[in-house]
Amino acid sequence: MAVSSDYGAFMEKFILPPLPTTSPAQLPLNRLTFAVKDIFDMDGHVSGFGNPDWLKTHSAATSTAPAVLAMLNAGATCIGRTAMDEMAYSINGENIHYGTPLNSCAPDRVPGGSSSGSAVAVSAKLADFSLGTDTGGSVRVPGSYCGIFGFRPSHGIVSTEGVIPMAQSFDTVGWFSRDPGTLNHVGKILLGLPIEKLVQPNKVLIAEDCFKLLSIPTTRVTKVVATSIEKLFGGDILQSINLGDIIESKVPSLKHFMQNDNTENKEFSIKSLVALSTSMRLLQRFEFKKNHGEWVTTVKPNLGPGISERVFDALNTSEQDIGPFDSIKTQLQEALSSLLGENGIIVFPTVPGPPPKLQTETTSLETFRARAFSLLSIAGVSGFCQVTIPLGKYEDLPVSVSMLANHGSDGFLLNLVETIYDTLKEQVSIAEKVNY
Repeated sequence: MAVSSDYGAFMEKFILPPLPTTSPAQLPLNRLTFAVKDIFDMDGHVSGFGNPDWLKTHSAATSTAPAVLAMLNAGATCIGRTAMDEMAYSINGENIHYGTPLNSCAPDRVPGGSSSGSAVAVSAKLADFSLGTDTGGSVRVPGSYCGIFGFRPSHGIVSTEGVIPMAQSFDTVGWFSRDPGTLNHVGKILLGLPIEKLVQPNKVLIAEDCFKLLSIPTTRVTKVVATSIEKLFGGDILQSINLGDIIESKVPSLKHFMQNDNTENKEFSIKSLVALSTSMRLLQRFEFKKNHGEWVTTVKPNLGPGISERVFDALNTSEQDIGPFDSIKTQLQEALSSLLGENGIIVFPTVPGPPPKLQTETTSLETFRARAFSLLSIAGVSGFCQVTIPLGKYEDLPVSVSMLANHGSDGFLLNLVETIYDTLKEQVSIAEKVNY
């Protein structure tokens, strides 16, 4: 397989230096490079939104998105705009028009989307960090597939001004890095937080039912996390939970979406999370239609397989389809807030397994996608912050785990990841040697 010098990660390469300052050495991101998903406004550049027809029918931005400006103000240098899935409407990372960025962590596998190029730029060491967006999973998934860190902040806490909207109820600006220190530094800038010491977690909840969705041995992940937490903070704060049952009992409005669920095999499906995912994707479709339906029907863009079907479904969504989403969101937020308290975290898989092979038929991906969105919808609907943490490889494919914390606990979660990662790496090394 031929590999281009940029792994297909970039739509456009250029150097945008940090904003001038009298003392650059004191800036927190001094000498770091970053790449930007092709969805952010950058003065003088056209955002392509992953589709050539969008690129042709839109003009260059006259200002730069605040999230990008914040990175430049902090001393980082932008090195270009990165590839993405069409209209941000996939978690695969394959683009029929521009090609698929090469997953340097697993070259025969998809890189994950829709922030595919941003993840590959970091994974392939072309940039120190990158900016992406996460609506349904578009930072968390490629972070997992490419073996790097991906952070989805609490909804509404990082400005999405100057970012092409996908579905505003879920849109967030996220970021990638190869190490937890850079992840934390970038987060502190975007979140406007001071440098703080770690506040010790008072509970670490392992969502055992969610780990049953995982296609690799669950102990490969849970044992690494549990042993690391025990070594650092003691075993008293560890607790196993059945997250699906908790959500089913505490979010009664989900019954609206559970009535037609005929799933019998609970080992591979969690009823309440399937319903949560259904509600999320319906509202996402409706908001996508409000944002882009007129452009799609007027321009009739050429859309790739999978994307065209999703866009068609979105155009046929009505307000009636949304159902009691507001009450679901409120009930879920209350349930998770009560469960987590101020300094608790929930641990669960980011995705149900390793990245799918390139050019896998869309139909054969449906079960995997359904399970993935069951997991991704927890942060999506609640708006809580979530981090994807790389945990080495299993059978030569990347493994990750996710941690979720309360809305607004982003700084706490970033500090926690930076504190525990060396211990996690030690445990990963042991796990890989003994092959559990």
